[in-house]
Amino acid sequence: MSTTTTEARIASASTLGVLATLRRGVQVSPQILDGLWVTLGLAIAAALGRVVVPVAVQQTIDTGVLAEGGPDTARVALLVGVAAGVLVVAGLCSALVNVRLFRSTEAGLASLRVRAFRHVHDLSVLTQSTERRGSLVSRVTSDVDTISLFVQWGGIMLLVSVLQIAVATVLMAIYSWQLTLVVWACFVPLFLVLRPAQRRVNEAYTAVRARVGAMLGAISESVVGAETIRAYGVGARTARRIDAAVHETRRAMVRAQKLVAVVFSSGVLVANLVLAVVVVVGSLLGVAGDITVGRLLAFLFLVQLFTGPVQMATEILNELQNAVAGWRRVLAVLETPAEVVDAGDDGAVSPRGPAHVRLEGVRFAYPGGPEVLHGVDLDLPARASVAVVGATGSGKTTIAKLVTRLMDPTAGRVLLDGVDLRELRASSLRERVVLVPQEGFLFDGTLAENVAYGLRDAGAADAPAAGAAARGRIEAAVGRLGLGDWLADLPDGLDTPVGQRGESLSAGERQLVALLRAYLAEGDLLVLDEATSAVDPATEVRIARALASLTAGRSTLTIAHRLSTAEAADLVVVVDAGHVVEVGHHDELAGAGGVYARMHAAWVTQTR
Repeated sequence: MSTTTTEARIASASTLGVLATLRRGVQVSPQILDGLWVTLGLAIAAALGRVVVPVAVQQTIDTGVLAEGGPDTARVALLVGVAAGVLVVAGLCSALVNVRLFRSTEAGLASLRVRAFRHVHDLSVLTQSTERRGSLVSRVTSDVDTISLFVQWGGIMLLVSVLQIAVATVLMAIYSWQLTLVVWACFVPLFLVLRPAQRRVNEAYTAVRARVGAMLGAISESVVGAETIRAYGVGARTARRIDAAVHETRRAMVRAQKLVAVVFSSGVLVANLVLAVVVVVGSLLGVAGDITVGRLLAFLFLVQLFTGPVQMATEILNELQNAVAGWRRVLAVLETPAEVVDAGDDGAVSPRGPAHVRLEGVRFAYPGGPEVLHGVDLDLPARASVAVVGATGSGKTTIAKLVTRLMDPTAGRVLLDGVDLRELRASSLRERVVLVPQEGFLFDGTLAENVAYGLRDAGAADAPAAGAAARGRIEAAVGRLGLGDWLADLPDGLDTPVGQRGESLSAGERQLVALLRAYLAEGDLLVLDEATSAVDPATEVRIARALASLTAGRSTLTIAHRLSTAEAADLVVVVDAGHVVEVGHHDELAGAGGVYARMHAAWVTQTR
């Protein structure tokens, strides 16, 4: 089986248009449309309730106050009462619209966040590395927040505004077709200008979202690397880089808001102009007897109902551009293909037992770079301890990543007990193959909570009984790996806080946590990236003792940085410039006079 893959980059934003982005966004988060027709019906009722005021004003004045024979107080009271009742009902409908919108949109956007977050984890490590972590996180957080603001407020209001404009236009035409033509004549030029203006606003907000992501990326990097920044005294340089990111974000935001201000102010200017023109023309029509006082006053109210939504619509359209920019960035994550694809339920289940691994014609190239593995054929026997050695950049770590399926080969295949890793369910592969990195990532919490990540059923450890059972298994693992003395030296034992990223523990202690996790995972094949260069002698002894217990009876593949590990291995694999050049036992290779013999001789000389 041979495949060629190109590692994907996470695009800065989706290339979909505005309407296509909205359609795709709704497809991804269908909960947003839950109960939409009921919500829209309530919104229409709320909008229709607003026209009761101008109608009530016209009827009250023309048929009540200016009635033939003098004011009709009973009719005035009736009209006022009916208008008040309708307004109360409209207010209740408006409140229900807000509640329903909040529930449905939050459900949809929560689903969007979860889906985007899970897809980020489905992407290969190489794909994730194409973007700063902080910028990637911003797509699932702040970018979704921009969508939330628009959907909960702007989306339905835009529909209501359009409806209100239509209703107001019909009523205005009933009262005075002449004044209605005047109103639309003033607003048509504004509508023609809005489309190109909104396009520029969209471009500005797209730049804002990109700048915000870059700023968060720079800030998160400086927080994570604070120790290095202090150690090398580069605080001022880092501050300048962050300041530059902040200023770029500010400039992008100011530019976007300037465009928004121009568009919104244009709507306000035209609205005020319309009102003035209607007063003048309406007065002339009133003098000529073409419109009554009540109808003119009602028309002025209707103009307010017409211009208000127009002004609001311009603001909503601006928020729409911001939301679309955020939506495009989130969709760009979802559109990024996952190269390491889980076979899922259609995949094979690999039975537990001694793990036998084969590499057949394996080639690999990192994105945009030359090939680093060239047709590697390798057989790793079951229950054997295999050490992979080679110079830096020779390709030995790449082999480990392929065996654990953090990446897939660009050609050839990796087999576990005769089955291509790409044909296995990811859950089955993770049960059998366990990676022990140079320094396992530690989460902010206690030592026990971090070690528990190795438990396959850790998700069930939330209940007190299950938590007690998990703790018992952790304590048993500590004893079997001979780490009881280390645990006793910690201030609170398993309850010792490890701090963010495990900063309260030494590098060697973090490695011990990684070994405990691997023991609890009970894998059939252990892939270890050896790291003891920054470890004190006492911790090195503990690691060696723990490794002996951990690897007993298991297949192991160790990326050996020290040749003492190769000396103790059952099989040594020598990698040079992407080729497996030698395979054999230490004694055999050391006497063969090849690459390994030269490496070992140099190492012995250095360690004397």
